[in-house]
Amino acid sequence: QVQLVESGGGLVQAGESLRLSCAASGDIFGHVVWGWYRQAPGKQRDMVATLNSEHATTYADSVKGRFTISRDAAKNTVYLQMNALKPEDTAVYFCTVRIYSSWSKWDDYWGQGTQVTVSS
Repeated sequence: QVQLVESGGGLVQAGESLRLSCAASGDIFGHVVWGWYRQAPGKQRDMVATLNSEHATTYADSVKGRFTISRDAAKNTVYLQMNALKPEDTAVYFCTVRIYSSWSKWDDYWGQGTQVTVSS
């Protein structure tokens, strides 16, 4: 069973930084895509950043140049470094991992989310 536990959220002022962590446990191997998503009140859940087994990253246009996704394999932890935060970054942030068992079959796992609030 795969478990993801996020931490690091909080209340900050615009322009400040936060680092979110996602501690993973369970059978996570093979081709994997890690991701951070966020959901603001009344809005859909949107992709923020992804990182795959080949270390390729993708970012939402709204966070490019400000956010960085990374992973510490030894600690089995994925991070989201968020700099120059804006009020519109306020949301619940979710960690996710997609584990491929074949090119056409995968399983998705989600953490419980961590609140990030940016005041102006």
